[in-house]
Amino acid sequence: MSNEINVPTMASLFAEGKQPEVLFWVGCAGSFDDRAKKITKAFVKILNKANVNFAVLGTEESCTGDPAKRSGNEFLFQMQAVTNIEVLNAYDVKKVVTACPHCFNTLKNEYPSLGGSYEVVHHTQFLKQLLEEGRITMEGGKFKGKRITFHDPCYLGRANDVYEAPRDLIRKLDAELVEMKSCKTRGLCCGAGGAQMFKEPEKGAKDINIERTEQALETQPDIIAAGCPFCNTMMTDGVKNKEKEASIAVMDIAELIASADDL
Repeated sequence: MSNEINVPTMASLFAEGKQPEVLFWVGCAGSFDDRAKKITKAFVKILNKANVNFAVLGTEESCTGDPAKRSGNEFLFQMQAVTNIEVLNAYDVKKVVTACPHCFNTLKNEYPSLGGSYEVVHHTQFLKQLLEEGRITMEGGKFKGKRITFHDPCYLGRANDVYEAPRDLIRKLDAELVEMKSCKTRGLCCGAGGAQMFKEPEKGAKDINIERTEQALETQPDIIAAGCPFCNTMMTDGVKNKEKEASIAVMDIAELIASADDL
């Protein structure tokens, strides 16, 4: 596997007078969190393999403002949002793809009223589209017959009704999709939404991520699949709490596809 990953920036393409097909919004987690960086790399490898003409903002990308807004600082959110919108509009961005449902929800639903209207898709939707267009192929290979349960991220599922794209991709890997008792519209939060990711849990009988991990473990999975870097962290912590990390992997959908294709 070559370590060369081609990631063009909007600025470099703009200087050449080019416009990419899609802007990949990396997000804070995908840029700075060591675990989430692996998801970013996996997704970029798939984009390169599919010959998708994409670009990132690089240093011009700032936080969407989701944590600020969710924790009640509307003023900070609007400052962050307007700064990003000015950059996006200057590059005449039309379509945005992101692997973070928090960024997805904020860009899709909260930027239009501040002057930023774009076609925003989650990476699982985009990967499904690439598959349907024949731009990527998926071999089950190492995941054939594996029991995989999918944890619905709140901001992807209940907030935006995206349930089938990630599941369709898991099925395409010839894996056995096993559902938790609380899934889809009845999905349980991983415990990190609403800016809870950045604070310690409050006193209580049980942390939410432990409860959710227990629901996942009931399905006796080989892999817990996620579609959100926050969920990935919380479910990974839950699996470690149960001392199951040696037998159960927590993987993003993009990582499943990239490793199935040995990218």
